[in-house]
Amino acid sequence: MADYQTIRSTAGVRTAEIDEGLRAHMNKVYGTMSVGMLITALAAWAIAGLATTTDPAQAAVQMNNGTLLTGLGAALYTSPLRWVVMFAPLLMIFGFGAVMNRASAAATQLFFFVFATLIGVSLSSIFIVFTSFSIVQTFLVTAIAFAGLSLWGYTTKKDISGWGSFLIMGVIGLLVAMVINIFLQSPAMMFAISGIGVLIFAALTAYDTQNIKNQYLAHAHHGDVEWLEKSAIHGALNLYLDFLNMFQFLLMFMGQQE
Repeated sequence: MADYQTIRSTAGVRTAEIDEGLRAHMNKVYGTMSVGMLITALAAWAIAGLATTTDPAQAAVQMNNGTLLTGLGAALYTSPLRWVVMFAPLLMIFGFGAVMNRASAAATQLFFFVFATLIGVSLSSIFIVFTSFSIVQTFLVTAIAFAGLSLWGYTTKKDISGWGSFLIMGVIGLLVAMVINIFLQSPAMMFAISGIGVLIFAALTAYDTQNIKNQYLAHAHHGDVEWLEKSAIHGALNLYLDFLNMFQFLLMFMGQQE
């Protein structure tokens, strides 16, 4: 009986340690993601400010909505450099796996923050196209929806791991539809893409949250601190992308243009 009580007590201590470690792990994920979002917002706001001007004498280009662009703005939004700004973050996503495998946790985190900065530069045009009020309003709606979906993904007892393959196929289909619509320029198709995009990334938020939790529980016993730190950064990247994409698709619905 004494041995049984000892075993049960030891198991209880280990479970408590894992639960405490999981909370710390999730705090690391959400903390890293939040810092990334802040960097993105500040970079987008700062670049938009540098790219526009109210002085016609300093303007290099005037956009269709009347916005006056500085030389930097003209380079970012009207020259071939805009393609570099657009695709540089995408290339970094493809390189993230290699960085995780070879670099330290600190270097991986720095890579993520550089990526967040480039995303901010790429997103800076929303401050020119949409009103500041609609951007803030959409951000708050996205934050509330994200918090609810992520909480559900963390607490639900339902196994939603089977969603992964379907959601990835949905993302691929979404990208194909967006490329096609670049040539068609169909408002109806863009409306449908926006609605489907919101649903896909809402589901991915819950899926990724549960996946982050399950990965920690599967590897917590191994005691590989370096791997767990990198895993937290990778989880932060996934949730960051879910939030960002949901925000952009919602902005297509809720955003009021300048």
